[in-house]
Amino acid sequence: MADTFPWRDAISFGLGRLRLPSGAFWSMTPRELALAMEGFTGRIGGPLDRGRLNDLMTRYPDKSDGE
Repeated sequence: MADTFPWRDAISFGLGRLRLPSGAFWSMTPRELALAMEGFTGRIGGPLDRGRLNDLMTRYPDKSDGE
């Protein structure tokens, strides 16, 4: 079974912790949300290496087979 995006955590953080209006939350890119989370928590992550990037692209492709 493939990992799924942690929607519950992302929505809870964006709407609950950051108190973003829903329109602002849904218009954010994943990168913007990650940076907002880092700013809130003070944790800064390093850049992805090629292996991790390839893993993410495999698990979360831009298009599904039906598109």
